[in-house]
Amino acid sequence: GLGHTGGTIDKMESVPGTRTALSQEEFFAQVNRTGIAVIGQSENIAVADKKMYALRDVTATVSCIPLIASSIMSKKLASGSDAILLDVTTGTGAFMKTVEESIQLARLMVSIGAHHGRKVAAMITDMDTPLGHNIGNSLEVIESMEVLKGRGPADLTEVCLALAGQMLVLAGKGSPAACRAMAKAAIADGSAFAKCKEMFAAQGGDVRVLEDYSLFAQPAARYDLLADADGYIAENDAEKIGTASVLLGAGREKKGDALDYAAGIILHKKRGDRVRRGDVLATFCGAPERFAAAEAAYRAGLVIGPDKPKDLPLIYALVTEDGVERY
Repeated sequence: GLGHTGGTIDKMESVPGTRTALSQEEFFAQVNRTGIAVIGQSENIAVADKKMYALRDVTATVSCIPLIASSIMSKKLASGSDAILLDVTTGTGAFMKTVEESIQLARLMVSIGAHHGRKVAAMITDMDTPLGHNIGNSLEVIESMEVLKGRGPADLTEVCLALAGQMLVLAGKGSPAACRAMAKAAIADGSAFAKCKEMFAAQGGDVRVLEDYSLFAQPAARYDLLADADGYIAENDAEKIGTASVLLGAGREKKGDALDYAAGIILHKKRGDRVRRGDVLATFCGAPERFAAAEAAYRAGLVIGPDKPKDLPLIYALVTEDGVERY
């Protein structure tokens, strides 16, 4: 992945041995056998999309909503999915900076799916401030495993349950309330974590790391970033924090850059939290020579003020063929 959010495939590949470049035959075989697989875009899925993206890059149309919609949906339709749920993020850390832009993109993608006879829905979720506490590759895998074990942060767990519940609704498994209850039950009885382990094992991953996190690659060093004032965290800009994690080596500044899977940021204080001067706000993980630039990027998106900020919604809307349901 490029940019401040990193790529899902990079996070998957932080589990040693995991293969994401499956052939179409391997992909179908695994889904038929286990019910789940995560793969990267291969050479024979939406071949024209890469050429279109290269054209967008040189014609200043990367942010063109119709072209974003067609790029995303071409891959989803080519994969053969009957039902597709899209998580469309909005805010400083997202491509779409406003809720209205995100809804516009979501409606277009839902209509493209409907035109092709697919059931499509999109949730508009917040990315003004990071979800959970961990930013990085193996760090985010660890936090995801904690969610599946029922020990994850409340905000990340809530978004996961909302998305999982809506996926079950699209699959025709019941009402929204019943489907959310099914998702909660899968965490509570351990079956969600067991299925995730099965997926990683099927793709060659060393699943021991999902139980014993010390088996992940460890960072060269750690550095605690301290609060320089008393007050409340009024802003904790997701884009700036993402940029800081890239500067630590968790993401790529340019295509071809090597990743440090152990690099990243652990947030100890988040938007709305009260802090005192000297409190540890975050821990940086990575090579020591990268800490100064990462700290400058992080502090550029940090505002500590006298008043507690108003809570932001985690989920703004659900977009389906029937319209927009605002939360």
